[in-house]
Amino acid sequence: MLDREHIDGRIGEAWSGDVPNGSHINLVLAWRGSPTAAVAVSALANPRAGHAPVVVCLGAGNAVRPVTIMTNKATAIEDLHQRITWGAAQLGIGQGVMDAVADGVLPAEQAGDLVLLVAAWVDPDASDETACREAARDATRRAVDDALAGAPADSVRRIAELRHDARNVFYGGE
Repeated sequence: MLDREHIDGRIGEAWSGDVPNGSHINLVLAWRGSPTAAVAVSALANPRAGHAPVVVCLGAGNAVRPVTIMTNKATAIEDLHQRITWGAAQLGIGQGVMDAVADGVLPAEQAGDLVLLVAAWVDPDASDETACREAARDATRRAVDDALAGAPADSVRRIAELRHDARNVFYGGE
């Protein structure tokens, strides 16, 4: 069972797949009724053009439990990008959350008391729905593990060692 006191507000992150059909997931765990959950739920009430938060479902009428609210990090304007974002990525996120439940990492007995907020990056150049779904599934499952792990000192030290040579796809400098 998850310890209510030490889980609320935990943040996880993971990347999976290959550009442009990969997925970057940021995830926040919250207890229903907490201030963290209130912020997650408020995302549903504040959609804006190209950003439509949704309750993640595995098909209509099959909302994922724990309730998972997904929002997109990249503005979805084009039809294919919208379909991949709210179709493939949403489905993959739901599968990843349910993988964590099936694995016992998110206990089914506590599913009604948890809320997950997931911010998903879907590249506007993505074109392979299946690759995006698979990447979102894997990244979500790993982001849950990352959130539950907290910040183990070994991981923090490993990341600190990377700081001088760090790069990402949005940085073109030396």
